[in-house]
Amino acid sequence: MEKIEKLGWNSPSHNYDEEKIARVITVQKNRYRVTDGEGDFLAHISGKFRKDASQPIDFPAVGDWVVVEKLPQEQKAVILEILPRKSQFIRHAAGSKTEAQVVGANIDTVFIVNSLNQDLNLRRMERYILSAYDSGASPVILLTKKDECTEEEVKENVALVEGIAFGIPILVISSLTGEGISELLDYLPLRKTGALLGSSGVGKSTLVNRLMNDVVQETKSIREADSKGRHTTTHREMFFLPNGAFLIDTPGMRELQLWEGEAMLESAFQDIESLEAECRFVDCSHETEPGCRIKEAVEFGELSTERLESYRKLQRELAYEKRKQNKKSMLDEKNRWKQISKEQRHKYKNRR
Repeated sequence: MEKIEKLGWNSPSHNYDEEKIARVITVQKNRYRVTDGEGDFLAHISGKFRKDASQPIDFPAVGDWVVVEKLPQEQKAVILEILPRKSQFIRHAAGSKTEAQVVGANIDTVFIVNSLNQDLNLRRMERYILSAYDSGASPVILLTKKDECTEEEVKENVALVEGIAFGIPILVISSLTGEGISELLDYLPLRKTGALLGSSGVGKSTLVNRLMNDVVQETKSIREADSKGRHTTTHREMFFLPNGAFLIDTPGMRELQLWEGEAMLESAFQDIESLEAECRFVDCSHETEPGCRIKEAVEFGELSTERLESYRKLQRELAYEKRKQNKKSMLDEKNRWKQISKEQRHKYKNRR
């Protein structure tokens, strides 16, 4: 038990053989690396697992606890089952298909990383905040590259972020000078798991190197013209920090397509939800109705039009995504019954 507890295992009552429990530490396309606390194993999923998995969310993600069959002499393992996740950061999978993808699982703290340069993007940050709340993990905002900004620029940008991140810790750090790193480690105590999420060029890989006291991740400079980054991390990986915590690094995501989170809009947009409660009419559309508190807040500068439009856009996007998911579920169910009918006809034909 002790060896998997070192990996963050905290399930006192379970029916699993502890010798078969491992944690996924690297996912690179269809290849996995797992550890049981004593050794690492290259792993692949079993044939039964692959047959039963119907969508990307069913496959192992970094941070997952899995049941494996080990082949110690070859340093390989077969993944048989994923154990229940206590949290999972989900996004819409790339491509046109209506599918979810797990970026990381069993995360305690999601670090939403953005740099303090001209690529600071509040609207993108709102998406990450919404998804972080929906994941079941606690969000913390990291504003990196303090060493590249003046004190006045730092204050201005922190104030902007405070206007959208109610109740969320905001840490200003510099991986170059080490400023803010000790405060960051307070959110990564022994045997807890964090995940770095953000777009390319915000300094995630540089931060990992700083926390590891070693160069474990490749880094590239950003484009000077627009402060936008280039992809360096190409796969998801979990690192074992010197203090006994775990940190998942992920490839940069320029666009975070939402999968779900409708129930978390209230947490992510507490200011707008509070104002809506003060409208004269319960079903106020905030367009032409008299006594609209939202319109009043925009008029007097309490609420920016950009934040209100972002809120409405996310509402529309989540409603559209829900309709697509419902349609897909109906089609999947229809196809399932078609397959059952086909198999039954085949059996009846063979009996004759």
